[in-house]
Amino acid sequence: MTFAAKILTLYPEMFPGPLGVSLAGRALAEGTWSCETVQIRDFAEDRHRTVDDTPAGGGAGMVLKVDVLARAIDAAREHQPECPVIAMTPRGKPISQARIRELAAGPGVILVCGRFEGFDERIFAGRDVEEVSVGDIVLSGGECAALMVLDACIRLLPGVMGAAHSGFEESFENGLLEYPQFTRPVEWEGHAIPEVLRSGDHGRIADWRKRQSEADTRLRRPDLWERHEGARVQPASGARRKDEGK
Repeated sequence: MTFAAKILTLYPEMFPGPLGVSLAGRALAEGTWSCETVQIRDFAEDRHRTVDDTPAGGGAGMVLKVDVLARAIDAAREHQPECPVIAMTPRGKPISQARIRELAAGPGVILVCGRFEGFDERIFAGRDVEEVSVGDIVLSGGECAALMVLDACIRLLPGVMGAAHSGFEESFENGLLEYPQFTRPVEWEGHAIPEVLRSGDHGRIADWRKRQSEADTRLRRPDLWERHEGARVQPASGARRKDEGK
């Protein structure tokens, strides 16, 4: 089954962009996924093809018009009714690897790329649009964020990565950052590959990688570590409550 990506944007020439090369590009050529862009401006009904207007209540910048966006989304949904519609916006919920896996397992996705000051808020309730952010940053538009989401999905599609298991040994897959990686030369400018990785002892190596992953997550991403620890503790405490109720 082909993973169908449809992107609603004012700049369709930005796609597939970097997704047209390397693994994603090969998968596109092989039909593993498809990329279709929709020009939002085509759904404006005035002769100037207006897609934005001034903010209600005043303020700087312009806002994408809800009626134009709704017509564009409706047209996209007509052809891909099973695909979720996701708007790329810094006001959205941070995207997670778990959500990426859900999307990659589905038939595809409809991505809406914002510009200017963003979207008229009514589009989210009026058209059941999911708001997604790729980080605590502000971009010039949603196109770069959409490319990030698509890249994360495409690499998980069957056959895209060389080794199927490689996607499960990376940052965020188990709630932690990935362990440090090394390769030859064994020593470089006084820095050597840790001895354990040269030992050939797979048990020791697995233990070292697990401990490094945990230590790096605690140090670099305490927010991830807190969620990881909470997820580990919750089932046990829940089981105790269940047992106590017997």
